[in-house]
Amino acid sequence: MKHIISLGAGVQSSTMALMAAHGEITPMPECAIFADTHAEPAEVYEWLKWLTEKLPFPVYTVSDGNLTEDCMEVKTAKAGHKYTRALIPAFVSGHGIFGRKCTADYKVVPLRRKARQIAGIYGKQCKELVVTQWLGISLDEIQRMKVSLEPWLYMRHPLIDIGMTRQDCLEWMTKNGYPEPPRSACKFCPFHSSDEWRRLKAMPAEWQEIVQFEKDLQVAALQNEGPAQMKGTPYLHESWKPIDEVDFKDYDDQLSFSFNDECVGMCGV
Repeated sequence: MKHIISLGAGVQSSTMALMAAHGEITPMPECAIFADTHAEPAEVYEWLKWLTEKLPFPVYTVSDGNLTEDCMEVKTAKAGHKYTRALIPAFVSGHGIFGRKCTADYKVVPLRRKARQIAGIYGKQCKELVVTQWLGISLDEIQRMKVSLEPWLYMRHPLIDIGMTRQDCLEWMTKNGYPEPPRSACKFCPFHSSDEWRRLKAMPAEWQEIVQFEKDLQVAALQNEGPAQMKGTPYLHESWKPIDEVDFKDYDDQLSFSFNDECVGMCGV
């Protein structure tokens, strides 16, 4: 059995990895895998480098492309009309949430492909349980727990097993002399809380990228034709306002969506 950490490089998964390094969660993992969307804040990549040097097992980085660039790619269907892929859960004015495939395509797929490689699974069929994947979901996010539908994969939640919350993770890091990990999530994720948007807004370079991303996303969406034609304008905030015009104080604790709605339990950890 191969034990593999799904490493988001945020608070929970980083704590889980370091607890394994300390022997507080067993067995020692074979490795950790970081699925890179190429859209994390710079502080996450800096933290990942630091963390990799602290762990006694290897950390592999895998990727299925650049999510930022792929959101803007305009394709041509066989029928001849142009379209863009619905990758992030943007809020479309008057029509709810844009389609969402970011977590599945950019995290789950490359991570599981690497896990299969490490476990020596070749071909499409494997009915024997050979991989235990550790997910850094904490007790206060227990609703995000998922089970695997793959017969070769078991999804384990060590922090929930030992009753640790996100705050417990932060306290463990402090007690063991480690710095506080950054929040791990794509810079432009529409599921950010108001606190997270404010935190990102305080980073001038990151904020400018977010503002520009929203504008570019809207331009790309206008190119959808035929059955793919969008009936509204995509925004990063559910207020349907440009992100640089939102007063986040007006939405404290009032957002309809959050990482708790995230589909496969692999973002923001």
